[in-house]
Amino acid sequence: MAIISVHNLRKTYGEKVAVDDVSFAVEEGEIFGIVGRNGVGKTTTVECVAGLRTPSSGVVEFGAGLTDVKEQIGIQLQDCSLPDKLKVGEALELYASFYPQPADWRALLGEIGLDPRVAFAKLSGGQRQRLSVALALVGNPRVAILDELTTGLDPQARRDTWDLIERVREMGVTVLLVTHFMEEVERLCDRVAVISAGRVLAVDTPDGLIERAGGGQRIVFHTTGPVDALTTLPEVTTVQRNGDEVVVTGTGDLLVAVVGALTPGQVSGLRTERTTFDDAFLALTGTAPASA
Repeated sequence: MAIISVHNLRKTYGEKVAVDDVSFAVEEGEIFGIVGRNGVGKTTTVECVAGLRTPSSGVVEFGAGLTDVKEQIGIQLQDCSLPDKLKVGEALELYASFYPQPADWRALLGEIGLDPRVAFAKLSGGQRQRLSVALALVGNPRVAILDELTTGLDPQARRDTWDLIERVREMGVTVLLVTHFMEEVERLCDRVAVISAGRVLAVDTPDGLIERAGGGQRIVFHTTGPVDALTTLPEVTTVQRNGDEVVVTGTGDLLVAVVGALTPGQVSGLRTERTTFDDAFLALTGTAPASA
């Protein structure tokens, strides 16, 4: 059952169109990703969902008993800060006081693994992000909106944050995750909306979008010989050639089929790869994704 439904959302600033006819639905209990390059309208979309911005047109509907949006949606914004001298425990206690039925902020401390006595200025980037997640959860929300949560983090801090997001979902919270990191999508998201230039290009599972990009297998090799015979193989989806490099995508026993169809001695550097969400994103948008 959809807990959030967005219909034909549009947001303009004068003549500039930030969000253009965006529609998607978020199911209760899932991690739903909104993915795209920087500046394509992801943050504006979720700020409209959270009520921080007023759409120029379109409708945002809430279901499954989500009646008080301000109390039942927690949000971690892309750019947020706290007073340098405010301690972790003080911040959580303060935010908890804003809600009639807050979560146990002391229990949240255990989830984020921070010392309540440490001041905000002393926290690392990863620690600040974990605190921001806890602040989004302290109101005991049913939905958490997390916007570019791992931007600027080192690889270990990013993976620690991913673990935390998965624990948030295990707590029964639906997560709406905004990101431009493709690895993050593959690791966390049940479904994802791909946005480009303010429009939704596709909504599917990460695996479903990967299948659209040619499936889960890819073979790369070099040859000067003909490869036309590969296109007739039932296992082959696409054959792309750039000079002497050939990239074949497909399904099933692709490697066996391709090797059997090639002329022995005319192939070098053969390797197999898995089609990734990067490939799916590139196929949909025509632009390379941001690297992690």
